[in-house]
Amino acid sequence: MNNNSLSVEEILESKRLLNRKKRLLLLFTLPLLVFIFITFISPIATMLYRSVYHPTVSQLIPLSLAELKNWDEAGDALPPSAALQQFAIELQDLSKQRLSGKLAEEVNRLKPGSSSLIKSSARKLKKKTLEELQENGDSVLLSYSKKWHNIDLWRAVKRAGQPFTDSYYLTTFDLKRNPAGEIEQRDTQIYLKLYWKSLKIAIYITLLTALLAYPLAYYLATAPSKIANRLMVLVLLPFWTSLLVRTTSWIAILQTNGVLNSSLQSLGLIDEPFELLYTQAATIIAMTHILLPFMILPLYSVMKNIDPSYLRAALSLGARPIPAFIKIYLPMTVPGVSAGALLVFIISIGYYITPAIVGGTDGQMISNIIAFHMQSSNNWELAAALGSLLLALIIALYWIYDRLVGVNNIKLG
Repeated sequence: MNNNSLSVEEILESKRLLNRKKRLLLLFTLPLLVFIFITFISPIATMLYRSVYHPTVSQLIPLSLAELKNWDEAGDALPPSAALQQFAIELQDLSKQRLSGKLAEEVNRLKPGSSSLIKSSARKLKKKTLEELQENGDSVLLSYSKKWHNIDLWRAVKRAGQPFTDSYYLTTFDLKRNPAGEIEQRDTQIYLKLYWKSLKIAIYITLLTALLAYPLAYYLATAPSKIANRLMVLVLLPFWTSLLVRTTSWIAILQTNGVLNSSLQSLGLIDEPFELLYTQAATIIAMTHILLPFMILPLYSVMKNIDPSYLRAALSLGARPIPAFIKIYLPMTVPGVSAGALLVFIISIGYYITPAIVGGTDGQMISNIIAFHMQSSNNWELAAALGSLLLALIIALYWIYDRLVGVNNIKLG
């Protein structure tokens, strides 16, 4: 009995020690988890939330939207007088607070051309007294312009006041809602074409880096250590150089009177310079140069660990060099190719600095449009929707890649 009781006590003590070690390990990893949450999970969650949540108009004219709530926007009648009157009062208040421009900007996104109407009416309403607007604010507002009699304008005001909306996601798919609330195509198709172009550019860059990196990585893996180490310094050298310097150097190379065109003309190969700068080709060339090390390093790390005796054994048994290389050596390098391709593709599809500098209009990618909406147009909701769709696209491609190749085959070293 004593032996059994002691064994039970030992088991309980070992469990307590094990739980203590687990808590200690969790305590050590807690700073990393907090860092990941702050720098990765929280920004993505905020982006997803901002893509559907837009309370600006609902905060600017809450009473007017409350009056418009029961208005049937599918009909042909204007909103009730109480809603028009309350809108005139709140628009006057926004004018005094210098916020009428913000309301005009938000409504104008759904109803182009309404910005000037709202701003001019706000200036006129500022001169009216509150008592006048409480008595006949609806008629005063409608008297300012015939555009206030447009049903579509009031539909835009009501829809802009919805705090949760799918309009930004519809815009990313080049869709919109008509006055009846039905989904239809937009007149201009922009974003889907940009997504497709970004996808093609990323694929071209991935293929080019693989074609250039594979023979170089093979040479590094099979060369003597002294030569391989010296060449590896050249591979790592771009990481010690500013990205901006590497990108702008391509301007000097690709411009009309640049190094490339001048060299070709001096050799008599061309009569007139090529238009290379600010094109899609310039984006692909510059980004291939920048991302090439990301393909070389995974390939080199895998090739370095491949036993060369396999290929020698195949040659000694009578196999030809090229078929032996394709059937024996190439399959063993798939983990390095997979890692490099995935790394280069994910980085390139979200790149925006290099396309912005050397790509021009033709070489712009979807990331440049996202940056434009965040920095210039201040349409953060549309930028968040575009970014969310880009994230979903990368996850979908990663899932397809896992199905076809397998994530377990990826090796970075």
